[in-house]
Amino acid sequence: MAVSDPQGILASPFTIINRIDDTVDVEAITSIISQQQVKQIIVGLPRSMDGSIGKQAEKVEAFVRELSSRTEIPVEFRDERLSTVSAKRLMQAANTKKTRDDAIAAAIILQGYLEETR
Repeated sequence: MAVSDPQGILASPFTIINRIDDTVDVEAITSIISQQQVKQIIVGLPRSMDGSIGKQAEKVEAFVRELSSRTEIPVEFRDERLSTVSAKRLMQAANTKKTRDDAIAAAIILQGYLEETR
């Protein structure tokens, strides 16, 4: 999970939510939404390399439907293809393993959104 600064300029890795089940996971996310005063949710959609929606993307969409039923915050999907690859490259370049690549990938997805919507 990643968050941006209040001005929506810089995305930063925030936390990793270890999956338990949809109910617990949605509760954890809605708690963070409240604590961080989130105004927009950007969700990485794991499309297949040909751009199609596969089984994993369908699972993400189902999870987002559950999340959307529990919050009024608008949700937007972003293509997350290759975000983990980019995260691993950045971590290697920075010679760090302090943050899991999932959190870095989330920040990359969010940063892309922030840059496109400025």
